[in-house]
Amino acid sequence: MGQENCTIVTEFILLGLSDVPELRVFLFPLFLLIYGVTFLANLGMIALIRVSSRLHTPMYSFLSHLSFVDFCYSTTIVPKMLYNILNKEKTISFLGCMVQFYLFCTFAITDIFLLAVMAYDRFLAICNPLLYMVSMSQKHRVVLVSGCYLWGTVCSLVCLSLVLEIPSYRSNVINQFFCDLPPLLSLACSDVTMNELMVFIMATSNEVITIMIILTSYFFIVITILRMRSAEGRRKAFSTCASHLTAVVVFHGTILFTYCRPDSGNSVDTDKVASVFYTAVIPMLNPLIYSLRNKDVKQALSNVVGSIIFS
Repeated sequence: MGQENCTIVTEFILLGLSDVPELRVFLFPLFLLIYGVTFLANLGMIALIRVSSRLHTPMYSFLSHLSFVDFCYSTTIVPKMLYNILNKEKTISFLGCMVQFYLFCTFAITDIFLLAVMAYDRFLAICNPLLYMVSMSQKHRVVLVSGCYLWGTVCSLVCLSLVLEIPSYRSNVINQFFCDLPPLLSLACSDVTMNELMVFIMATSNEVITIMIILTSYFFIVITILRMRSAEGRRKAFSTCASHLTAVVVFHGTILFTYCRPDSGNSVDTDKVASVFYTAVIPMLNPLIYSLRNKDVKQALSNVVGSIIFS
């Protein structure tokens, strides 16, 4: 790479999803609707869990944190994307780019570990019901949730350092709608092979750890459920896990596709579609999955709406 083409970057240009005017007219209301639903559904879920006494259990405590994290990392990406769709100037300062990447990475990693903690919670609730409230005490929950946030912060700082050590870039044009690590590394003038290897190892390690926790938890959950004599007990146990499993499959599938594979020449458009899915669509889907498939949430929502209407 010729050094004459390398410069110190003070701002980046985000190409976004498309520069076709007709398509932008369609994209803006679509993502505005998606973000609006994400905003209302996640904050609504948090409020519902706080005001409804029947949802004051460890499982819903973790769910409120999941909703908070989903809301935060969607808010880190989507408003800027909406602004860029409407404007010809699609620039973002170097500092703004680094902050956006750091916050997104923090919340995304926290999200995958919260999903693992929720699987562990279901394991304790179904396999050790008599000791569940003791095992999932307030102190224990604080430790687990704090660990998720702390690990997300540490991993994000490592990833951020991999970008900040890049001295110069051959271009400031990012073919993506937000500041993500792979496209940033692809613009570096210096050799970033070790950086890419570190990203691959970190992403894969996080995925392996969380997926092993989830698979191990559900292995014992399935064994316990199959041993239940009551058909109603089996149905209820499966129903409490269905929402969580759906969220796990959807989120981890897109993360594995995007980060836990070597560069195999996949098209940029394919990567953008995957990025849209985990940055915008999944944060909207998670609260809907838990509300539509969860009897307790639907009943609590019905009680709250009823009390508001008839008060």
